[in-house]
Amino acid sequence: MEHPARVGKYQIDQFLGGGMSHVYRATDTVLGRRVALKILTDEGSADEESKARFLMEARVASNVRHENIISVYDFGEDRGRPFIVMEYLEGESLRAAIRSHHLGDFRRRLKIALQVARALDYIHSQKVIHRDIKPENIHIDTAGKIKLMDFGIAKTAGVHLTRAGFTLGTPFYMAPEQVLGQQLGPQADVYAFGALLYELLTGSKAAAGESVERIFENILYQPVNLAPLQAQRFPPPLIDLIARMLDKQPAQRPPSLGLVADEMERILDPSAAAATTEGDSAALPAFLASLPPWLRTETALMALACAAATVLIIAVYLVWTWTRP
Repeated sequence: MEHPARVGKYQIDQFLGGGMSHVYRATDTVLGRRVALKILTDEGSADEESKARFLMEARVASNVRHENIISVYDFGEDRGRPFIVMEYLEGESLRAAIRSHHLGDFRRRLKIALQVARALDYIHSQKVIHRDIKPENIHIDTAGKIKLMDFGIAKTAGVHLTRAGFTLGTPFYMAPEQVLGQQLGPQADVYAFGALLYELLTGSKAAAGESVERIFENILYQPVNLAPLQAQRFPPPLIDLIARMLDKQPAQRPPSLGLVADEMERILDPSAAAATTEGDSAALPAFLASLPPWLRTETALMALACAAATVLIIAVYLVWTWTRP
């Protein structure tokens, strides 16, 4: 496909790359702002499913608004080729940052991952599953702010575009149920985020292999190797969190990435979590504050209240029995 000089009101400035779609740096000649322009190639436009998926990406991405998700300004068609207009981002992909060792120390890496988790939790609240979480689809600027990109194979509630028996995704980050072509829920993104976090911290893949078949075999049958995480002495709660996210069974993974993000924040700032606990204890009556933490949970307190009420009822009944004529 020849590179166009102009698409509607967008003046093409530079070809940035691409495969089935080409990405350009362009200028909105009406607003005078720099944008990224993504155009489906002639080959992609000729394939009905590729075209439908491209337009679905535009609709999905244009309907989500989050500080850590790339903004879509416009989309349409030009001479039969669909296009998407997005914000132009300075910086590099997370993949490039990993390769060039630009990620910084443990805390900075965890803060990067935390932003990804919050962005994914938001799209899940909008009934969207990304299905292709990987370093190439995450952009990071020099200040460490990330943008989640590429909703090309995202799934929205009630919409099904995948051909029967055809698996979409990037092998290293695919959940077991995704490998098997099963129905996917948000837990597939939880698994992929676990694989991403593993790589972000260790520099290696959670499920490696010299072929796609071997990668899939490791994902389906081999337990995740936690030794690289343990060797670098990462906090045990973080290692446990990653292990739970990479569980083979979706139901055994954390129920949401919002909860995952909460756990990561506590790992990042344990003193704040301790201060919160102490503050909660101080607000309790003295006899409750003196109880061990496991007895101060809502469930335990309700059980204690029920037990006390039962004892009181029995005591009243016994007194009534003994004192009646």
